[in-house]
Amino acid sequence: MLLSVLIGPVHGSDGDSDALPVLSISVLQFGTAHWELDHILHRGLDRKHGYRLALKLVANLPASRLAVTSGSVNGAVADLLWAQSRFQAGTPYLYVPFSSQIGDVVVAEDSGIGSVVDLASKRIGVAGGPDSKGWILLQKVAAQTGVNLSESAEVQFAAPPLLSQALKRGQVDAIVTYWHFAARLRGAGGWRSAFGMADLLTAMDMDQNLPMLGYVFPAGWAERHGPLLDRFASSLHQAKTELASDEFRWQRLRPLMGNPADGVFAALRKGFVAGTPARLTDQRIADLHRLLALTGADPDKLMPAELFYRRQP
Repeated sequence: MLLSVLIGPVHGSDGDSDALPVLSISVLQFGTAHWELDHILHRGLDRKHGYRLALKLVANLPASRLAVTSGSVNGAVADLLWAQSRFQAGTPYLYVPFSSQIGDVVVAEDSGIGSVVDLASKRIGVAGGPDSKGWILLQKVAAQTGVNLSESAEVQFAAPPLLSQALKRGQVDAIVTYWHFAARLRGAGGWRSAFGMADLLTAMDMDQNLPMLGYVFPAGWAERHGPLLDRFASSLHQAKTELASDEFRWQRLRPLMGNPADGVFAALRKGFVAGTPARLTDQRIADLHRLLALTGADPDKLMPAELFYRRQP
């Protein structure tokens, strides 16, 4: 079944590097993680750090998750809530930070919406469903100001592309959407971020720079392949550093980004770099635990600290 949804072969390096250990990862072909993984392959950062990276390009998120849960790849990209849900189900995953980006509340350039309280009585589009991190955080912060958004606002849930269209057509006043969809709207002009989801973390007395997305690897496999994951983490660090310091390197990635216009291209690049996660500390892990509990996880069954990868290059 998985083969029917794969949209690309396994990509890796060959030649003299054939003797190196291989790390296979499923990734969405047009997903943001593919940008840095493709950079690793192009620059040979995998071989430089002593392993071979092999990518399975998949068409959608369920296919990526199926690839890692079925064991056809070693790892995949998933959000924090997915990793927590797997832990609670008895199948723990090691979580290697990928991005601290959550999303934004996007409105028209001339909108008067600038804060959470301004959303009361408005029409709000929310990416995902009622259990999405952004929507839960938004409600928690609004409640601190005495506003019940689920009652005072007209809320509709939909996929991000549909929400972007609804905003453009004036069918909603604001959308709570993923960062890259927000970046595309801002870059195209006429739209702005009223505030970011990271601002909500600050309002809840949590660190803004928390890894909301990560590379996940079955915990048992990860324990047996610690040195390989250390090499992968080192190559990720170098890739992020290079992409943050050299705008020219992004030109080669432009096709993977959908060949966006200049404004959108610049917004996507800046947003990706801004999402580079900070080093995990005890306090940040404590904040991640708080966030998981706030978003519905069982407080007595939270992912333990050892499932958050902390080694730095």
